[in-house]
Amino acid sequence: MRANETTELLSGGEREGYGKSELARNVRSASVGALGGSSSLGNFRIAEQPKINGLPKAYSVSADGTPSYLSPSELGRQELYSHVPFTAVFGLQKLERTISDAFAHYAAEVDVSTQKGLSPEERDLRASRASMIILDEIEFDAQVVTTPLVFAIIVAAASQFLVGYNTGVMNAPEKVVFPGHSTALWSLAVAAFAVGGPFGAIVGGKMADQRGRRGALLLDTWTFMLGGFLQTIAPDMYTIIIARFIIGFASGYSSVLVPIYLGELAPPTLRGLLGTLTQFALVIGILFADLLAFPFATENSWRVLFSVTLMISMLQLLFSPFLLESPRWLLNRDPNSLRARYIIKRLRGLRHDHEVEAEVGNFVIGEAAQHQTEPTTNAVLQEMLSHRKLRKLLLSCIILQVVQQFSGINAVFYYSTSFFDGIIDNPLVGTTIVGAVNVLATYVALLLMDSCGRKSLILWSSGGMFLSCVVIVLSLKGILGNMLALVAVNVYVCFFEIGLGPIPWLIVAEMFEGKYVASAMSLCSQVNWACNFIIGLAFPYMNEYLGPYSFGPFGLVLAFAFLFALFVLPETQGTTPEELIAEMTRRNSRSMVYEVNEEDAGAIDLEWRKAMEQLMEEEQTQMQTGTYDYGFKPIDGNSENNFI
Repeated sequence: MRANETTELLSGGEREGYGKSELARNVRSASVGALGGSSSLGNFRIAEQPKINGLPKAYSVSADGTPSYLSPSELGRQELYSHVPFTAVFGLQKLERTISDAFAHYAAEVDVSTQKGLSPEERDLRASRASMIILDEIEFDAQVVTTPLVFAIIVAAASQFLVGYNTGVMNAPEKVVFPGHSTALWSLAVAAFAVGGPFGAIVGGKMADQRGRRGALLLDTWTFMLGGFLQTIAPDMYTIIIARFIIGFASGYSSVLVPIYLGELAPPTLRGLLGTLTQFALVIGILFADLLAFPFATENSWRVLFSVTLMISMLQLLFSPFLLESPRWLLNRDPNSLRARYIIKRLRGLRHDHEVEAEVGNFVIGEAAQHQTEPTTNAVLQEMLSHRKLRKLLLSCIILQVVQQFSGINAVFYYSTSFFDGIIDNPLVGTTIVGAVNVLATYVALLLMDSCGRKSLILWSSGGMFLSCVVIVLSLKGILGNMLALVAVNVYVCFFEIGLGPIPWLIVAEMFEGKYVASAMSLCSQVNWACNFIIGLAFPYMNEYLGPYSFGPFGLVLAFAFLFALFVLPETQGTTPEELIAEMTRRNSRSMVYEVNEEDAGAIDLEWRKAMEQLMEEEQTQMQTGTYDYGFKPIDGNSENNFI
């Protein structure tokens, strides 16, 4: 391959995907190390100190009194802190990558605009190379996971595991826990979990603000422990109902607190990943409850099922001394907090004070961009309702939360064992299959998040679930075989996980400005828990009185959801890259001045030429030794089958 062909290949591939091909990554790895990173391109001089309370003076002025500089990657991290919500949400990775790509494109264009005498081809090539170097440095944050962050992930994921576990733990032992109880009493025990949820969601947010994220998380752990203890030693069904209410309270509390806590500890490039981990912890908790039911859903061992909550919360407390407070919460209370700086140093694995101060600046700037302008959640919601666009988005989010629960998904997780009774020989097997499919479907949903629009996924999800409901009803009527009912329930769960499961939560983080996310999340959480309670209480009666038509009402809700998504719901992938680039250009053109690194400016082309020469030498050596891969097998000269 000739040098100019190699250059054209790289240039074209990089312009198309910002250098994401394996060849481009391998070739540029040596260049980045030799050049010293994005600062070899140039730096952004801070011409005007942002008018933000609490921003360290060191942000704009160096120790010797000269203006401070930010490398392109440092400014990119600042943009991520400003745009990515301080919350860990499943599927947020796409937003993180969109912002990173938009900034890399913006910074590369700024860099190219300072270069004189370049041909159009050279400008494109330099822009491609610059954007790749900047992206690599920005994405490096996602590779730095420190020990304090690991402990926080373990404790927080354990709380979400308990949410999932207690969602599914009442599914199997209905017939063995205090036999002879009424349908109403058992329904109340199941639904009490969802009664406590909205109260926990309200209190969780308030306690996180008053006592700090760490203190609130420990209080949540003690609440889980209390509920687990009462449920384990319960002498009657009434105690189980009280215990379920307490555990539901802790679960609602956790559903609000855990995303905030992890989102404020992790760098922006890790928040989507941590949200995904906690979602997997939840669905694995449901599956774990199903698996434990095989040995322990008996009249003599059912208390073991309930003791799991107690044991895991005790393990959480063992890890509690290693938990750190949220630096964002500390800096909001005192911008000069030394404790916040110490925690940031440990969380990010930093060594030098100026690095710590730069990260403090990122937190402060991010907080200023996402800070609520109104003092209370109610005031923020009133502000959102007063704007037509925000009102439509908020109402859409609420409707999707209602549809998510009224689609009947928790009827499956609460009562699938009784639902499968008479359909298959061992209902526990059917329940466990559903739990396993739920975990696998969550992974599939993660893959689809990157390639499909949110509206499209809602349409596929609601449409697929509707058809599954039709098949379930026909199977229960005897028109189709019983095994098709089992298959249809699993298909129903799969379609839920790719759309109606994660997207009602994800669009809140993607569509709203950071200052609205917390209030919108809080409202959506309370609506979701309230609808969860209604389903948990009503489904046993639906199953008893509607019989084979018990999934009929869910089908009607799903038909409405499909029509709503088709005709009313806007596409919800958020701000486009073009809009982000325009915003970055407008904001940074006043406060930042880009100064090219004249000394190292030519080093970029030099290093890439060296890389190309090395690549050509390796190819020539492989050709001479006969090991070069031409894309086909070379003809063997000794073969009798060769053509003359």
